[in-house]
Amino acid sequence: MDEEKTSWHPGEIVPASGIYECDCGAGHHWSTDVKGHRFPPLPAGCPGASWSLMTQAHPDA
Repeated sequence: MDEEKTSWHPGEIVPASGIYECDCGAGHHWSTDVKGHRFPPLPAGCPGASWSLMTQAHPDA
């Protein structure tokens, strides 16, 4: 995973499996994503622009 990058836009490749949160600040839009898949669009009505990793699925890997 790119250690410098902290957020990804919908449609970009997921760098590490885990739970991602949108950056709208409301803390209510979550997405569980799998490494190598593409990030989904943000939920309808969400004012955010990107996803940030909150919980890595395999932290020891």
